[in-house]
This record gives sequence, structure tokens and C-alpha cells, in this order.
Amino acid sequence: MPVLKKVLIANRGEIALRIIRTCHEMGLRTVAVYSTADADSLHVRFADEAVCIGPPSSGESYLRPDRIIAAAEVTGADAIHPGYGFLSENAEFSQICSDHDITFIGPRAETIRLMGEKSQAKKTMAEAGVPVVPGSDGILPSMEEGKRLADEIGYPVMVKASAGGGGRGMRLVREPENFEQRYEGARSEADAAFGNPDMYLEKCVMNPRHIEIQLLGDGKGNVMHYGERECSIQRRHQKLLEEAPSPIVDDELRARMGEAATQGAAALNYAGAGTIEFLVDAEKNFYFMEMNTRIQVEHPVTEEVTDCDIIEHQIQVAMGETVTRTESPLRGHSIECRINAEDPARKFSPSPGTITAFHQPGGLGVRVDTHAYTGYRIPPHYDSMIAKLIVHADTRERAIKRMKRALDEFVIEGVKTTIPFHQQLLENEDFKAGTFDTQFMETFTFDPNA
Repeated sequence: MPVLKKVLIANRGEIALRIIRTCHEMGLRTVAVYSTADADSLHVRFADEAVCIGPPSSGESYLRPDRIIAAAEVTGADAIHPGYGFLSENAEFSQICSDHDITFIGPRAETIRLMGEKSQAKKTMAEAGVPVVPGSDGILPSMEEGKRLADEIGYPVMVKASAGGGGRGMRLVREPENFEQRYEGARSEADAAFGNPDMYLEKCVMNPRHIEIQLLGDGKGNVMHYGERECSIQRRHQKLLEEAPSPIVDDELRARMGEAATQGAAALNYAGAGTIEFLVDAEKNFYFMEMNTRIQVEHPVTEEVTDCDIIEHQIQVAMGETVTRTESPLRGHSIECRINAEDPARKFSPSPGTITAFHQPGGLGVRVDTHAYTGYRIPPHYDSMIAKLIVHADTRERAIKRMKRALDEFVIEGVKTTIPFHQQLLENEDFKAGTFDTQFMETFTFDPNA
């Protein structure tokens, strides 16, 4: 296996800076790539080398494998870490890296491809003994077959894009008379977003919790898990706040979910960090939803409760190290608030612009992952997240109090942010009691005058 010396980070913003920090602590040199819009980003400043790969459009920069590979070859990078988003779950990019003798710090191309095709992923997990939601056995051959199956398993059902993600190409169907309209709407959206109109169908698990298991595999059949993350606070299928452990998961459920997740990943001979996401119903039955074959935005909450560096573990596995544990013990409680440049008073509309004042919170148990600073101009071309605020404490109650204090200290001026939203969220009685589910944001109302 390779002994890595220089890692190119094929990403931007906070995750690129996060990876750079770990690489430097491991004695690895780093290469940043950037678009012209990101020339002043901190990931460019703190990498050992930096290469401009194109104009602001991600389609002409961060999504161009040829330019990223060229940057790796010019700088002599022997590995590429894709971060999350962009090319992180692109099987062709993983294969291109392999073809150029560059270590891709992530799963093999065939694993990414299999798990990216949602209906095949579900079939694979079912064959491995992982609980799955009742539904179609693979891709629906026609809308008529979808209607027949929906009648058989009972409404409500979800029609989903086989190549979907981020909530696109997904529709809830409550009654038979709405099936055709919802099916065609999801199919058209999937075709436009992914270039793949294939659909599959699942029974809708009503008011579930969205809980995921963090995994690490070594590609030799060994897989471990780091416990679960609670990800039910989301808007339009985009997560807003995450925590670990989940308020509803006890030791017995954690053991069952962890065993199922590691069993599923082992069946793939999984290599690298990944996440299996489950829907959990009111009776604590859990069902496979999807697998993310990359590092997750919310990985810091798991790091805080396991006292480990998951990025470091990713790199170690890429260099051939063997996973020797089956699980990692949990300590205390951690919460992450995603701080986005968005205006919660205007339906979370983006708020790009120049940050005129930026003061990070600090103190015991407070972590901020960010690439922003006073004078930084937030470009309008990419995701609006500018920081992740993470806290850790010995109990969930104390973690909530610590997060409230940290949000009060966090000063960002010049643009609108989601800090006021999170401040109100943490005062919500259902959130404090841990009695929320994935429908929470449908009834939560942000008060701009509070």
C-alpha cells in the first residue's frame, strides 16, 4: 500500500481547511485547488501549495476531473481527498485517480457506483440482511407497475429517483388519485437533475427519525462504527442541526443499528469512511435509506463524542492500515449548528456578500470549523454554509446550554445568517425534550422579531 507524502484536496471552504489541518498534523504536505472566486479563501492560504483550476462556476472548476488531475500531476500529489459534495461520490473520478496512480481517499469506484444507484443499494443491503423499507424490487418498469405496487403495500408511499440525492426526484403520494401526477413530477425532476429518470417506490414511514451510523472500513472485510448521529432537524431534506448521540437511541438499539450497518458495509468490502442512513419509526424499527460513500458535513459531532479524528482514520486506511475495532465508545453529547449565509426571515434565501465583522465563540467544549473571516466575500456560486459551530458537554442538557452561549457569542455582520434561527430552535420545547421527528420544520415558525 502507498506511503502518502502529498495530498491534494479537491474541494473548497471549511472542509478543505479541515482536511489540510489533519494532513499537516500527520506530516503530509497539501495542495489546495480553487476557482477564481475562492482566491481569498483560507484553505488556499494555509495549504502548502495552491492551484487555480478555473472560473467561479463549479462546472468549470471543482467539477472538472481533468483540471484536478492536472493540478495533482503538476504538484506531484500522490493522493486526492475529495471532501464532501462536488466529486466525492463520483465513481468515474475515483476510477480516473486510480488510472493515474493517484490514491483516492475514499471507496473504490465500483462501491461508489453501486451505492449511488439507490434501488441497487437497497437491494444489496437487503441481501446483506439490513432491514429495508417495503417497496419495489429495483427500478419500476412503468408507472402502472408503481400504481399496482402502491395499492399492494398501501398508501402513503414515496416515489424516489434511483440516482437521487438532496431530496430531488422525490415525492410523497398519499392517495391513489395523485400517483400519476407525483410520479411524473419526480421523474421529470430526476431526469433534469441527474440525467436519469429511473424511479423506485417505497412504503412511507410516517413521522420517522433520520439517524445515521458513521462507519470506517479497511477494504479487507473489517468495518467499525462510531455510533449514531441524529439528523432529523432538516428543511427540504437538507440538514440544519445534528447531534450525537441521538436522544431516542438506547444501548440496545445502538447495538442493533451498528451491527446492521457494519454488516452492510462488510458485504461491500467497504474501504474508507462512510455513513449508512436509517429511518426509525415510533416503535424503534429501523430501515435502510441510503449510504453516503464519503465524509459527511456533520462528522465533527461524532469526533467530539468518540475523541477521534475521522479524517485521519480515512487517510490511514488509504495507506493500508487495518481496522481492528468493531465500535468506538461514546462520551458525553455533541451538537452541531450549520451556520449558513441565509436569511431565515425570507424563507432561508441566500445572502452572499462581504463579512464586515466576524467574531468566533470560544471556551470549553466549543469548536468552529470555518473558512470565513472579517473582510471575506461570500461568493454566490456555491453552497451557503460558512461555518459549523460544534459544542461538546457531558450531557445533552448541558450541550444545549453551551450551544446557546456559543451562538450568543458568534458575531457575523454584513450578511444575514441562520444564527437567529438556531437561537430560537434551541428554545423550542420539543427540541429540548428530544421529541421531534423529520416533520419538525413543517410546524416550526421562525419569528424575525424575537
